[in-house]
Amino acid sequence: MADAPVTNGDSVTAPKRLPVSVTKPIPYTFDLGNLLCTDANPVGSASSLDEELLHATARDCAQGLINQLLSTCAIGRSSDGTSMSLTLPPGTTPLPREKPVPAAKPLTRWQEFAAKKGITPKKRDGKLVYDEVKGEWVPKYGYKGKNKDGEGDWLVEVDDKKEARTGEAGDARKEKRQERIERIRRQERRERANERRGKK
Repeated sequence: MADAPVTNGDSVTAPKRLPVSVTKPIPYTFDLGNLLCTDANPVGSASSLDEELLHATARDCAQGLINQLLSTCAIGRSSDGTSMSLTLPPGTTPLPREKPVPAAKPLTRWQEFAAKKGITPKKRDGKLVYDEVKGEWVPKYGYKGKNKDGEGDWLVEVDDKKEARTGEAGDARKEKRQERIERIRRQERRERANERRGKK
């Protein structure tokens, strides 16, 4: 690392070239994964500290870290040779967490009930189900899902009993769609209730 240019009045002289190799009585210890250089050498008494000494100590640490990086890490170069990259090893110094450890997620009412009754979750058998009418595998839910059967039929049977009771033929497609939407809304209400219980 080069030092800053030295000014002498109005003229500016070339910066003083400092040695690249750094030797200390107590060798530095490095954590290259975190770009950390630890200097265990005494700096001096509080009365003898000045900016120049601190600057020189920091410069030596930085130079030692760069030397260690260039001699230890794998170096990659760009195809045009204008830049280079270093592959750092994993860090060894434990660092404090930025955020607290997340609290355990509270159980939902169903999970509490299942744990009390000893109910274990069933193994899911995939996202597709065989539609015997179409003769092919279709999604259980979502676009063209099995749960939307009857909503897009071009011909539906009228419920005679319901028509006689209410005086209206009704729309079976619309009723199935409303029933599915209501199931979704009930599930969303349960999820919000579980979230409120978890926050208490």
